[in-house]
Amino acid sequence: MAVSFEEIGLEAERRWQELTAGERPWIRIGTALCGEAAGAFEVADAVDSELASQGVPAQVSRVGCLGLCFAEPLLDVQLPGGHRIFYGNVDPEGVAEIVSAHVAGGTPVTAKALGYLAQEGSDAPVPDGIPDLDQHPMRIWEDRIVLRNAGNIDPMDIHQYLANGGYQALHKALIDLDREQTLDEVKASGLRGRGGAAFPTATKWSFLAGNPAPEKYVLCNCEEGDPGAFNDKNILESDPGSLVEGVIIAGYATGASKGYIFIRHGHDGPIDRCRAAVEQARELGFLGENIMGSDFSYEIEIALTGDSYVAGEESALMEAIEGKRAMPRFRPPFPAQVGLFGKPTNINNVKTLAYVPEIVSKGGEWFAGIGHDTSTGTVILCLSGNLKYTGMVEVPLGMNLKDVIYEAAGGMRDGKNLKFLQTGGPLGGVLGADNIDILLDFEVLRAAGAIVGSGGLIAADDSVCIVDMTRSLIAFCQYESCGKCFPCRIGTKRLTERLAGSSGPGEMAGWEAEVRDIGKVMKATSACGLGMAAPLITESLLKYFTEEIERRFK
Repeated sequence: MAVSFEEIGLEAERRWQELTAGERPWIRIGTALCGEAAGAFEVADAVDSELASQGVPAQVSRVGCLGLCFAEPLLDVQLPGGHRIFYGNVDPEGVAEIVSAHVAGGTPVTAKALGYLAQEGSDAPVPDGIPDLDQHPMRIWEDRIVLRNAGNIDPMDIHQYLANGGYQALHKALIDLDREQTLDEVKASGLRGRGGAAFPTATKWSFLAGNPAPEKYVLCNCEEGDPGAFNDKNILESDPGSLVEGVIIAGYATGASKGYIFIRHGHDGPIDRCRAAVEQARELGFLGENIMGSDFSYEIEIALTGDSYVAGEESALMEAIEGKRAMPRFRPPFPAQVGLFGKPTNINNVKTLAYVPEIVSKGGEWFAGIGHDTSTGTVILCLSGNLKYTGMVEVPLGMNLKDVIYEAAGGMRDGKNLKFLQTGGPLGGVLGADNIDILLDFEVLRAAGAIVGSGGLIAADDSVCIVDMTRSLIAFCQYESCGKCFPCRIGTKRLTERLAGSSGPGEMAGWEAEVRDIGKVMKATSACGLGMAAPLITESLLKYFTEEIERRFK
């Protein structure tokens, strides 16, 4: 006899209570890619070893990234019924003291603590001498929707996702709403694609929903090869359940029969955790035949690709899933007409689909009330470069970009000055330090010569040469060009040469005219977004940094 959704939810809540208020301490260790790079797995091994040697019973979970990447490895200790205490930049040698004093003895190591998070319903006293982590500059500006569970739940345990509201949205869609009403909620939210183009999500879904074909596909794009962007991978590492649920709801709203989650090969953490989320969803009846007793049947497959940046282009992505070389297709026909394996297909970014469960659960009008103008909701920004605080924040659209840099990220390191900000990955633009007093808004940023794009923000101080930075990004585009169309294949090569000063006119005026002309041809005639958008960064260079270019000529 099948277990009801209500019974599954009760079991998940029981397990959650056992973790947070049971008899054993709960230790969470951030083991996303940023934590792994900082030595989190060695810290986790040290925790296991110390617990065993000291004879301390505790529950240990390897969770995702809280967003405070600058403080990794992060060790999070919660005593039964107590508040969470975080220790930052932990090394294996420092684990013994934390285990003996805090986990076993109940006394936090105040000198090593980064902060605490108060737990709702806990009557434990607030720890003395440890700051409230919610007041940290990187968290005080946040409005967490997609990242609500990041760093809080074990991504390999679907019951922890369920205990925090997981699959309530799918249940609501299948039981209380029909397909059209589900699509209407997404439409009312004003959600726009978070993969770069910012196209209205509901409009894109409607193209597929309106196709009467019996076999249709929903694709999730997690190729994410942008330098400076890591939010897609973090969602898969920290809360893959949100994405899986979003893919299922998208399939229901569009009448699709199968979903694919497309991940770059080699990113083992995101791949393993996403696979576990899919398998556990299937075991509990959230995938397969007649989901939750409805007439909706659906499956999800994980598809991998090699290291190919252009595979992030939607038609090249379909080619890769079909086992071909990742090269863009000529259009029309468009994917909603002829897509994967010749069937109607819809493609969305990880972040876009991960918003969907909360939108369906809380309603489209709730989401539309966050943000600015037609840029509704939040945006996940990856902060890197010469900043005091590097990592990931989810802030409302409409926030001032200047506040992101000087408040949330703490400004520049070592008292240096911001020189420029590179936004949206290698296909984004560059803003000078005097041009960042603008709103985080899709249209406002585009008018300034930049884009939200994949959410990457790379801040550079006076020690960085903007011409060299631009050349590096254009060289990246040249390397990643699939070569199918000559405007991109040749144009990126010529721009790289011009920026390296190895060929082209020797006078500034002739050089500038040639760089602009190459960019115009690429934008007008390239087969896909890689060639069309690559010149955006050279346009920004010419717009904001002519004096530095002139100095290079001299």
